[in-house]
Amino acid sequence: MAAEDEIRRLSKKWAAGGSPGWPRRLEWLDVKGLRGWTGQRIPLRFPIVAIVGENGSGKSTLLQAAACAYQAEEGGRTWFPSEFFPDTAWDHAQSVSIEYGYSVTGAHSEGSLRKKTNRWLGHVDRPKRRVEYIDLNRLQPVAARVGYARIAKIRHQEVIESAKNFDERQVHRLSHVMGRPYDSARMALSSIDTDRKIPVISRNNNEYSGYHQGSGETTVTELLQVDLPKYGLVLIDEIESSLHPRAQRRLIRDLAEECRQREFQLILTTHSPYVLDELPPEARMYILEIGGGKSVVSGVSPQFAMTKMDDDVYPECDLYVEDAAAKGMLEEILAFHGKEIFSRCAIVPFGTANVGHALGQMVAQDRFPRPSRVFLDGDGAVADGCILLPGGDAPERVIFKTLKPLKFAETWSHIARDVDLVQDACTTAMTLADHHEWVRAAAVKLMCNSDTLWHAMCIEWAKRLSIDDAAKIVNPIRDALP
Repeated sequence: MAAEDEIRRLSKKWAAGGSPGWPRRLEWLDVKGLRGWTGQRIPLRFPIVAIVGENGSGKSTLLQAAACAYQAEEGGRTWFPSEFFPDTAWDHAQSVSIEYGYSVTGAHSEGSLRKKTNRWLGHVDRPKRRVEYIDLNRLQPVAARVGYARIAKIRHQEVIESAKNFDERQVHRLSHVMGRPYDSARMALSSIDTDRKIPVISRNNNEYSGYHQGSGETTVTELLQVDLPKYGLVLIDEIESSLHPRAQRRLIRDLAEECRQREFQLILTTHSPYVLDELPPEARMYILEIGGGKSVVSGVSPQFAMTKMDDDVYPECDLYVEDAAAKGMLEEILAFHGKEIFSRCAIVPFGTANVGHALGQMVAQDRFPRPSRVFLDGDGAVADGCILLPGGDAPERVIFKTLKPLKFAETWSHIARDVDLVQDACTTAMTLADHHEWVRAAAVKLMCNSDTLWHAMCIEWAKRLSIDDAAKIVNPIRDALP
């Protein structure tokens, strides 16, 4: 992960708990009776949590519910559920609730907002905390916003004394996220309208306003103007709006640093694999909608999230595995022992084992829309709806240990390297404590791509897999296919 160092520092400080790390925490949410939510508890186990799901799955509802869990402190704004969930001619919610768990310097408490009939109750009992709710999803280009076209059409001047100039650190952050140097930035007001702020930035001594900025520049400038509150709660809807992939990655790194220094919590919604890739598994949460209900799984991989939201591939059977190493192992099992079903299946890495357990439960309850099988690494515990991969250990350990007595068999021929060099590189890699590093370490010494080396090793291992062990994997997939 490109932001590994910053995330590691963030994780270490978060794990310390209480003072000096995050004395105020929102620990979980539970929404009932709103937009399809029926009481699924949403745990918040990391200072930054990314909520992923298809449009209409309920991501924004969770963000809005979180905004309502607190009342204002230190000049901030208090959000009320009636603002987000109003009664209209077409919508009238009754018997609904927003329940939440929170802590203050390590002391755990619970609260709730309730609407049995016409009024929301529980407002005065909410704890106090600064909350910033930022909806980038609804951020339009400046010229398209209500009232802004009038400013552009009428001759006007900037009200200089009203400008909110970015400090040196904010300008540096803007330059870092956008990947180009800026001289200055500010939020300005015009003589035509003293309520509508306009972003103004300067680059190479050329100044231009939001009327002439790229939409990504406007998004980041308006986001960075927000005073991220120390110990507060920051909520951002559709964080990737208008940003190219590199800018998305840099924005997450920037917010991770700010989060660590100011000890606020950040909950965001996204559809972006680039955002997810910057975050650790415990920071990723996916909302699954299957059979008319919702299931929330944490620890998903970016690949899993994108596969669930993309229909470009139409396999007959989905095969879920923990990671890329397991995917390579399963691919070669099918290539050698299930050729006729290989092309009918899609193999998707899902992330941590707890995600596999949740998916296995869904398989056991027949809740997937098409045939699915879930595979856990061989060192995992037996779980409902899950199948263990062969060898009784992690894929890397299984394959390296199987091939080592064979001097790594014909691996050398697949990667065009000397047989002795392959044996030495792979044997040396096995001395590392973390088996996840074995393939990479050996590939560096062999001057080849890690995926190429792993593919070659999986081929040599799969050739030697017994018919009985292969059948334990292939037969359940055959049974699942039409």
